[in-house]
Amino acid sequence: MSKTYVSASLRRMVCDRAKGCCEYCLIPETLALSSHQVDHIIAEKHRGETVESNRALSCSLCNKNKGSDIASIDPETGEVVRLYNPRKDRWEENFKLQTESGAIESLTVIGRVTVRLLQVNGAECLTQRKLLSKTRSLIKPD
Repeated sequence: MSKTYVSASLRRMVCDRAKGCCEYCLIPETLALSSHQVDHIIAEKHRGETVESNRALSCSLCNKNKGSDIASIDPETGEVVRLYNPRKDRWEENFKLQTESGAIESLTVIGRVTVRLLQVNGAECLTQRKLLSKTRSLIKPD
C-alpha cells in the first residue's frame, strides 16, 4: 500500500492539537533531530482512515517502533492488548512521567504494552526528557 499524503492543513491541525510534542513519548518536535510524523493510529492496512480522528503526532522513533501495530503482547500475562490511542485514551491515566529520571512509567496494561513496544524509555528519549524536566515542564496531553 502506498504512503498517504498528509496535507499541510491536516499536519498543522495535528501538530497544534499535540502542542508540538510526540503524543506517545512527549518529546517536543523542536528538540528532535528529525521532524515529527503524522501517524495513522490505526494503520491503513487495518482499515484506518486518513482523517483527523485517526492521526497523532509521533516522533520518528515512536513511529518507527509502532509501525502498523495496533496491539502487542503483555509481557506479564502473555495476553494480546491494544496499544495506547491518543484520540481515545488519556495519557495521564496510562502513564506517569518520572521527572528525575525522565522515564515514562506505565500505569495500566495498555500503558505497559505501549511503553515496551514503542521503547519510549530508550537512552535517547530518557536523556531528552531528563534535560527538558530540568529546563522546563514537559507539555503533557490534556
